[in-house]
Amino acid sequence: MSTAHAAPQSTKPSAYRVHFSSLPPPFVGDWNGPAWAIAPVADVCCFRPESSAHRPRTLARLLHSPEGISGIFRIEDCYVRCARTEYHSEVWKDSCVEFFVQPKPDRGYLNFEFNCGGAHLCSYIVNPERTPDGFKEFTRIPPEIGRTVQVRSSLPRVVEPEITEPLTWTLQFFIPFALFEHYVGPLGNVGGQTWRGNFHKCADESSHPHWATWSPVDALNFHLPHCFGALQFEPATANQPSSFA
Repeated sequence: MSTAHAAPQSTKPSAYRVHFSSLPPPFVGDWNGPAWAIAPVADVCCFRPESSAHRPRTLARLLHSPEGISGIFRIEDCYVRCARTEYHSEVWKDSCVEFFVQPKPDRGYLNFEFNCGGAHLCSYIVNPERTPDGFKEFTRIPPEIGRTVQVRSSLPRVVEPEITEPLTWTLQFFIPFALFEHYVGPLGNVGGQTWRGNFHKCADESSHPHWATWSPVDALNFHLPHCFGALQFEPATANQPSSFA
């Protein structure tokens, strides 16, 4: 299995269509499971030129259900490491995938960052201008709210020393709509709405650091809302499965 992929041209993706599912997919991290069959694939393939030669193949999928957003990543990787285990630790320095999302154009965005061991962080960011403390205007989502984000990785909590051989790992997450509403206000029926967002892959402190996005960024910085792509939420349909058995 090769994990070296040529960087494609950085063209703006048209949009990602978030299909509706009456139930969230089973929380088992199965990329090929029947629950995910209706979900389009987002290719996280726009690598920044500052990256090393390592180009891990990274794919993502989203679905929405009445309670929230389900997502899953699949990564064909190597040089994988994971040292952080605590909520709000510096997970982006490990082998990491991320989902940034802005539900409303006149409000801030939320960043959900997950290392390959399943540790995560999330914040609500209104002004992403960098400061010594993080950003000019932001709120770290406290643990009692952050723990409502469910995360499941196929890898152990700690991967140290670094695994240099090729491997494929998955990470599944679920974010309740209630978390978004705590920061941006009532969402209403999300079916038919268009949000904005991006998917990322990074590993700042691996032996082969890299920075990739679904929607290309114009600087080595993932916190650029003007570079987000469109996330189009499809309305609920009548013929959705009542189970995935």
